[in-house]
Amino acid sequence: MEENITKHGTTTIGIVCKDGVVLAADRRATSANYIVDKRAKKIYEITPNLAVTIAGVASDAQLLVKLVRAELSLVKLRTDRDVTVRESANLLAGIVYQNIRKLSLIPGIAHFILGGKDKYGIHLYEIYPDGTLSEVKDFISSGSGSVMAYGVLETLYKADITVDEGVKLAVKGLNAALQRDSASGSGMDVITITNKGIKRVISKELQEKVEI
Repeated sequence: MEENITKHGTTTIGIVCKDGVVLAADRRATSANYIVDKRAKKIYEITPNLAVTIAGVASDAQLLVKLVRAELSLVKLRTDRDVTVRESANLLAGIVYQNIRKLSLIPGIAHFILGGKDKYGIHLYEIYPDGTLSEVKDFISSGSGSVMAYGVLETLYKADITVDEGVKLAVKGLNAALQRDSASGSGMDVITITNKGIKRVISKELQEKVEI
């Protein structure tokens, strides 16, 4: 996903499971009604046990990912310990808070879903564009296609869902958004975060042309 402040429009999903967390996102980036990228990366690995989905202005989201990745590396070097998921979420939320309040001709708007594991367990957080931080206990969706995704998640989610079931649910949620949201599409990526670390389980490009 190249640097371009005009890219936006997305569907991202985070699901809490009894044995891990599922993160999912589509691949389409748009500028107004124009599709500018069909292979946009919207899930980023921050550490071997921590990842985020991004939505909003792509250049801001990408820069904030780089900043939090660098800051967590520095903390690791200085303290010789792994930063907890909560600490990581607080750090990203603080950076987002500072970013949205800078005077700029181009307002910075970025929304993150952060999932990870630490010695305390598996966690999922939402970092809203104004820096608000909330822990998610079940599921969350963001972006222009989230309305459609929420319909699926609200209907099919259950408290004791497994990671394997969560992957299937995330795909159903993304498919609903891809069918009705013009700013979402072109493919999907799904990762899981468990006690074994991060695993990319789906990385699929969707063909949208007719060949004869």
